[in-house]
Amino acid sequence: MEQNPEKKEVAEMARIVLAAARTAPKGKGIDDIVTALADRKDMEDIATEMENIADEKSDGFQFLKRDAANVRQADAFIAIGVKHAEPLKLNCAACGFATCTEMKAQKIIEGDYAGPNCAFKNIDLGIAIGSAVAKAKDLCIDNRIMYSAGNAARSLGLVEADVVMGIPLSVSGKSPFFDRKWP
Repeated sequence: MEQNPEKKEVAEMARIVLAAARTAPKGKGIDDIVTALADRKDMEDIATEMENIADEKSDGFQFLKRDAANVRQADAFIAIGVKHAEPLKLNCAACGFATCTEMKAQKIIEGDYAGPNCAFKNIDLGIAIGSAVAKAKDLCIDNRIMYSAGNAARSLGLVEADVVMGIPLSVSGKSPFFDRKWP
């Protein structure tokens, strides 16, 4: 009899979690969501990049080192992002510009993320992430949404999206994402 086989299936369960993100509702039904599943090398690269970003940004960003330890502890890692191809043309001004045309005319500014962005695309991202982590919980997979890990994955070019969140996944006796220790 195989004992403790659950860890062997975490990558497959991660794909199911990503399916929940893909099928989440999107504004006007336009799907600009990007999903990714990291392998072990990618996870180590992401964790190392998080530590490098923490050192570069210094004060106030040391939490990235704590988050990097969580990425290393995880059994799997997914990233969910959004590419801002076109705004929804609602002229809602939530992006800070009077019209979608005015927002699209702006020069793209690169930082942790690229912007400006259509607010509805960011809402779509939030709904997709919420659907994904709800499915992870349904599957009894511990998880944590991390700006820090998504930023690192984007910085490394592992996810081709303008805004990215990373989500480490764990199947263990105690969630590594609860009572987290600072390095």
